[in-house]
Amino acid sequence: MGINMIEVHNVTKKYGSRAAVENLSFSVKKGEVVGFLGPNGAGKTTTMKIITGYMVPTAGEVKIADEDIFENPIKIKQKIGYLPEVPPIYSDMYVDKYLYYVAGLKKCPKDTIKSQVDSVVEKVGLQPVRCRLIHNISKGFKQRTGLAQALIGDPEILILDEPTVGLDPNQVLEMRNLISQLRGQHTIILSTHILSEVQATCDRIIIIKEGKMVTQESLSSLREKQAQSRRRISVRVKNVSEDLIQELKQLKGIEDVTSSPNSVLTLSADTGVGSDLNERVAKVVINKGAGLVELSESFSLEDVFLKLTKDEKAEERNYTDPV
Repeated sequence: MGINMIEVHNVTKKYGSRAAVENLSFSVKKGEVVGFLGPNGAGKTTTMKIITGYMVPTAGEVKIADEDIFENPIKIKQKIGYLPEVPPIYSDMYVDKYLYYVAGLKKCPKDTIKSQVDSVVEKVGLQPVRCRLIHNISKGFKQRTGLAQALIGDPEILILDEPTVGLDPNQVLEMRNLISQLRGQHTIILSTHILSEVQATCDRIIIIKEGKMVTQESLSSLREKQAQSRRRISVRVKNVSEDLIQELKQLKGIEDVTSSPNSVLTLSADTGVGSDLNERVAKVVINKGAGLVELSESFSLEDVFLKLTKDEKAEERNYTDPV
């Protein structure tokens, strides 16, 4: 078992009478990549601000490498690289000058600053824009610059809050690959709403709702539970029709059928429906002349997330606190 790099013990943060985070406890081991999930207003950003020492909790404690973050904050913060949802960059500075400035703020040894800046520029792919004004570079490069500032000083821990927000699909993929490359070199907490990103990069997930723990499990464990409780079948066809969807819904064991714009039908079924379900689904598609292209079963983190965080009364509330 690895050592715990991050320990959150019974942390509560209140805004007035409302608790944004309530009695929250979890730990992250050295080298782990953990997805930190929850609906809007769940308390994710508040928790991350507390872990980084940016915000003091109302109650509870946070330890980084077995040291209380609020007893020796300067020393502990040197172990943490933080990328908030809005990158802390200065648009009137050049990319490389900004990174030199960050290295100075982090009190990196002067004789190592140039090598550190060169290293992070190469690591996150900033070479094409390192001599340009931050104001004039794309959103994707601004996110990379934000990640680069978090990496300056080679911190043991990276806290990344929505690192792909506002990026186009190609930029999301590039950022995901960057985070994957950091695996094993740093302990990482990644907060995001892009669940495919979590499945691609994380070892474990923590889900909170209304400031409270809902679950914390490895992705492999969730896959096993999902397989035991529900089957998810994806069917790609050439021609989707309402008649096809309705006939699939009539199959024994099928609970729901949804259609996406790229002609993929997603079927949800009970696990006890029988081993011949895929064969029966394929037969319906072929008989309808829909043109079967692909049929597969998959684990969906989205299903797990929705099941654990669904709140029938959410629309009745109006949370305005930035949590």
